[in-house]
Amino acid sequence: MIAIDIPGFGRLELRHLVSDYNGTLAVDGHLLPGVAELLTRLAADLDVHVITADTFGLARAQLANLPVRLVIAPLESQAETKLRYVEELGAGTLAAIGNGRNDHSMVGAAALGIALIQREGGSTATVNGAHIVCTNVVDALELLLHPKRLIATLRS
Repeated sequence: MIAIDIPGFGRLELRHLVSDYNGTLAVDGHLLPGVAELLTRLAADLDVHVITADTFGLARAQLANLPVRLVIAPLESQAETKLRYVEELGAGTLAAIGNGRNDHSMVGAAALGIALIQREGGSTATVNGAHIVCTNVVDALELLLHPKRLIATLRS
C-alpha cells in the first residue's frame, strides 16, 4: 500500500494501480522503455492491473513475465467495462492511468486519476477528469514511487 496525506486534497491509501495498455503503457502494442521495470517495482506496494481491448494483440506476450493482472475487455462498452472494474476493486483505493476516451470514467472515479498525453494523444474527456496530467508514462509511474511529488502537484 502507498499512503500519503496531501494538504487540501486528502489522504490517499492506494492498494491498486489500474492502467490502460495501448497509448498508456505501450505504443503500437509494444511496452514503452522503462515500463516493465517500473511496474515490477510498483508491484511491491500495489496490486497492478492492466485492462485493455488489446488492439494490437500483443498485451499478453508483452506483459507475460511481469507481476500484473491482465484483463482483456470486450471491444464494445470499453468505458463502462473499465469503470465497473475499478468500482469492483474499490475506486477509492486505487490510482488509474489512461489516455483514451474509453479511460475517462475509470480515471475520473479513481482516488488518484492520471491522464497521459503521449504519442497517441490524450482524450480531452480523460484529461479534464484527471487529477494529474503527464506527458510520459515513466513520469506518471514514478509519481507513485516518489509520493512527495504528488504532494507538490496536488496540495492547495
